[in-house]
Order: sequence, then C-alpha cells, then structure tokens
Amino acid sequence: MFAAPALAASGPGAPGAGDDYFPGYGNGGYDVSHYDLALRYQPSDDHLQGTATIVATATQDLTAFNLDFALTAKSVRVNGIPASFSQDGLELTVTPPTTLREGEPATFVVEYAGKPSTVDVGGISPWVRTADGALAIGQPEISSWWFPGNDHPRDKATYDVRVTVPDGTEALSNGQRTGRSSLAGWTTWYWRNAEPTATYLQFLALGQYEVRAGKGAFGQPFISAYSENLGELAGPARASVERTPEVLDFLAGEFGEYPFEAQGGVVPAEGLNFALENQTRPTYSHLFFQYGSNVSVVVHENAHQWFGDSVSVDRWRDIWLNEGFASYAEWMWSESRGTGTTQEIFDHYYGAHPPDDPFWQVLPGDPGPSNVFHPAVYDRGAMAVHALRNAVGDAAFREILRTWVGEHRDGNGTVEQFTDLAEKISGQDLDELFNAWLFTSGRPDVGARTGVPEGAGVRSGEVPAAVAEIDRTHRLLAEREG
Repeated sequence: MFAAPALAASGPGAPGAGDDYFPGYGNGGYDVSHYDLALRYQPSDDHLQGTATIVATATQDLTAFNLDFALTAKSVRVNGIPASFSQDGLELTVTPPTTLREGEPATFVVEYAGKPSTVDVGGISPWVRTADGALAIGQPEISSWWFPGNDHPRDKATYDVRVTVPDGTEALSNGQRTGRSSLAGWTTWYWRNAEPTATYLQFLALGQYEVRAGKGAFGQPFISAYSENLGELAGPARASVERTPEVLDFLAGEFGEYPFEAQGGVVPAEGLNFALENQTRPTYSHLFFQYGSNVSVVVHENAHQWFGDSVSVDRWRDIWLNEGFASYAEWMWSESRGTGTTQEIFDHYYGAHPPDDPFWQVLPGDPGPSNVFHPAVYDRGAMAVHALRNAVGDAAFREILRTWVGEHRDGNGTVEQFTDLAEKISGQDLDELFNAWLFTSGRPDVGARTGVPEGAGVRSGEVPAAVAEIDRTHRLLAEREG
C-alpha cells in the first residue's frame, strides 16, 4: 500500500511523495485504488477531452489534497459535490467541501480538456503527437499529461480506460480489451487493467495500427499492434514481438509465475526512441528493428513485468532493481540460446570498461536523478546481479529471485530490502559485494567477496554473439533520459 509521508492528524496532504530524486512527484494524504478514465481524442488537432473518476481512501483527516496534472481542469467534484481547486505547474490542489476522514473511501471526479503536446511544465513535455495520432508513453513522467492522479510508483491502482476516437483510428492501452463500439463516426475502445499498476506504466497509443489478438503464454490474451507505417521494419518488428509468449515462458521458468492477466506489445512508427515496459503491453521504438529482429529488447521489457511492474521501485533511487535485473535477463536468455554464457558476457563488459573509465563513477544503487537511465545502471547493474550469482551459487540465486518477486508482488521494494533478503537466503555477509558494485566508484576488484572471478575481462578475445544486440538495445533504452 502507499505509505504517505508523516503528516499532522488533520490538514492538507503533502504535495509530494517524499522521493528525494523527484520531490514533487506523487502526493500524500490518500491512497488510490482505481482510476476510471473516459477519454475522447481527435488526432487532427491533438485535442483530448476527459473525465477521470478516482476511487481513493484518505490516509489522514484531509482538508485539501493534490493531484499531479498538467492539463487544464474544468471542474472537480469530491464525493459528488463540487470542490474548489487551483493549478500551478503539475499540482492540482483540491479543497473538498468537507474534511475527508482518515480511512473513509472517497471519489474524485475531474473533467478536463487540452492539447497535451502543447503543454510544457518545467521543460518537460512527454506526450508525443504523431502523424496519425499520439503516444502517451514515458518514464518517470507521462500520466500527468493525460489523466490526474497520484504519480508515484508507491501508489498503484487498477484501471478502466475507454477512449473514443474517429472511426479507423486504433486506441491501445493496458490489460484486456473488454469491448469496442461505434456510433456516428466515432469508435470507443474499452480496456481493463485489473492488477495494481504504477501511473507511469499505464499508456496510450493512438493512430493507425494493425491489431492482432490471440492466445499467448499460459493461455492468456495476447494482443500486439504494429503501426501501418512501419514499412520494411514491419517484418523484423513482428519477428521479435510475436515471440513474446516464448519469452514469457522462459522468464516464468526463471522468476516464477507471470504476475499479470494479459500480454503483448506495440510498435509505433515514429515519436519514440526507446522502449518502455508498460504493464502487460510493452511498447518498442521502431528503431530497435532497423538491423533486423531484436529479441533482446523483448526479453528486457518483459523481464520488467516482474522487476519493475509487479515489484516496483519504492523510490526512484532503487532503479537498479528494475534495470539491472531486466538487463541480466537478456544475458540469461543468451545463455539459454547458446549465443554467449552469462559469464562470457560479464567478462566482456568487465573488460570493455577499464578501471579509469567514467562508466565506473555512476553508482547503480544510487545513480542520482540525472543518471537514472545511465548505461552503467543497465550494464554495471547486470554485472552486479551476476556477481551476486557467482558469490551465492545458482541454487541460492534462483531462490533469491523467486522469493523477491513472490514476497513483493503487486508492491514495491528497496535495494536495502533486496540485499537483506540475499544475505538471509544465502547465509552470507554480502556487504562487501554490494558496496563494491552498487555504492562505490571504480571497477570492483577481482575476488570471491566481490563475485569477480580470476581472468574476468581477459578470458577470451572473442565477443559473445549476443553482445552486439544487447549493446544496441541498451543504447536506445537509455535514450529516454534525453
């Protein structure tokens, strides 16, 4: 559940969740359980009209509260009664007509409209208008440009999203498609995301797409969509994303039960230069497929369904728990396919970055807000995971991963909680290993206590076949920071 910052017994909720990397993100004083979003979008002028109904519970006696929102609110009701409100930047401050009592359920209804691509707050404008529609895809911020909410991974909720667009335009979102209807030249698409989801992992892709629906892994609904404008990249995109069920079968064998009710993927033809692990339906830039099929990125984004989506960061400084493990999943996939063992890939990256490389100055366990998506978070982060495996052995490593995702399912976790779990299961003191890999500048030394075997980096002059694809994938994944 969402843990609000400590506040007085009665008063306004905090305008932030207390995250030291992004202090203004999220809010205190309430916990959202469900978002119902009714949207109408016109691609020709990027006009979005919406009604958001937010089901929440006050976590204190609440005289006022904030919602994170960048568009213009037209009206706000709290428990059916009009409420006063004001907006400043990303903060929509609402004063309910009466104090909301701690523990009592409440409903907030916000009506709004605007052209999201024209809205810039503090130099940030993540909504992307395309030639045939739009993309609401981003990390760590995107939700505020299309619905009001509590925009921090600690406050997860379920979603119903219905999007009305002109006939012939597709509207894609998370979870299961529960219906589609048409009236007077407009089509409404209905989506339900039934598992707790962080706000930034809820997405929209609007435009001209070929939508495929069938059965995926574990007998679940599998929905994939490809822009009709992909041209020569359509083939390699399909050759990659359509392997998602196979990838999920593999990952479930490593991490445990798949935590969600649906699966798939979306590939737009423009407007995106990275991939994002949108819950149940990752979205991939067309650029990943410019050299042919790319299953590494499919593995990476679907590994996030466990590491990042089901178990989300408690603070953005915990990003290693997302990117280090998703990157290591690519190494595990490579080993299973005979294109390079995890140790061979470790040796490559350890040797590719000499001790004086600035790469080693970024700390995966606390990279800083400007380096959340630095390549070191991915590659040094994956090396840290492998070093742990070397130190504790395969059996304990597997138990650590499965216990972590099982105990924290639908919740959040910190790096400290993970390291404590690793020590508990392995029965080892791992402080030296984690400090060297996550919290100390410089390349970790060779040694059993750091998980770096003798000969690392010089074991072979040959580069594992998987590395080229992994490198291309990670360069693009880090582009979101730009």
